[in-house]
Amino acid sequence: MRRTSFEDMNCSLAQCLEVVGEWWTLLIVRDALLGVTRFDDFRDRLGIARNVLAQRLEHLVAHDILTREPYQDNPVRHDYRLTPKGRSLWLVVTAMRQWGDDWAAPDGPPLEVVHTTCGHTAVIHPTCSHCGEKVTGPDLRPTLGPGAHSPALLPVPSH
Repeated sequence: MRRTSFEDMNCSLAQCLEVVGEWWTLLIVRDALLGVTRFDDFRDRLGIARNVLAQRLEHLVAHDILTREPYQDNPVRHDYRLTPKGRSLWLVVTAMRQWGDDWAAPDGPPLEVVHTTCGHTAVIHPTCSHCGEKVTGPDLRPTLGPGAHSPALLPVPSH
């Protein structure tokens, strides 16, 4: 079944989902962030069907999330490496992993990240790019940006 395209929607979240919103895509990106580069390694780690993996990898290459670089000639085999655009998905994957740790991991996080500077387990928190203060949703007020085509992205006024 083909999903609805968000291609024409004037929303940055919708445009992100257009690229990485398919079922396996962020798990492939997660593994690439963990250093996986080879087709068979992705397949073995994820348990994904070969044809589905090939489609998702092609999609990620087409959207400049991964590059495909040959490492063997006969037969031709490729490494899949993150581009800067792909590496910038680290924050998206981290936010989703932390949400899963909080709400869907009753035995505790299956993976923790250690801050190499201090050596401690780190949880990433959003901060204001201007003052550096930690922020949460209620601390923020949405306003239309320069790319807005209509006010439809603003919240609905409360009654």
